[in-house]
Amino acid sequence: MKFYLGKKSLERLDGVHPDMVRVVKRAITISKLDFGVTEGLRTVERQRELLAAGKSTTMKSMHLPKEDGYSYAIDLYCRDVNGNVTWSHDWFRWVIQAMMTAAIIERVPIKAGGLWRTFQDSPHFEIDLQEY
Repeated sequence: MKFYLGKKSLERLDGVHPDMVRVVKRAITISKLDFGVTEGLRTVERQRELLAAGKSTTMKSMHLPKEDGYSYAIDLYCRDVNGNVTWSHDWFRWVIQAMMTAAIIERVPIKAGGLWRTFQDSPHFEIDLQEY
C-alpha cells in the first residue's frame, strides 16, 4: 500500500528546512505504515509549554528557528495496521526505519528520537548538525 502526506501534514512542514522536507516526503513513499506530521517549526512560547508539561527537556530545541529561519526538526504520528493513530514505540520502529532509509537516499544526516538512550522520543526526527 502506498501512503502520502495529507494537506495538514504538508502545511506543518512550512518553515522546516527543505532537506528535512525531502526526507519526510521520501519516507512516506517507502513506509510500511502511514504517518503524518504533528509539528515542525515551533515558537519559543510553544517550546516553553512543552518543557513545562515534561514533553521536552530543553529550550534549545531543533524545532525553534535557527539563524536561517528554518526548523531542523519534525515530530510525526503513525497509524497502526488498522489505521488507528498510535504513539507506541513498537509501531514507530517502522516509521523510524522509513525515515532513516529516506535520509540515506536523500543524503541528509538525521537523528531519530526513538533511538536515543535517554528521553526516548519516538515521534521526533532532526537533522544531525554535527554530520551536516
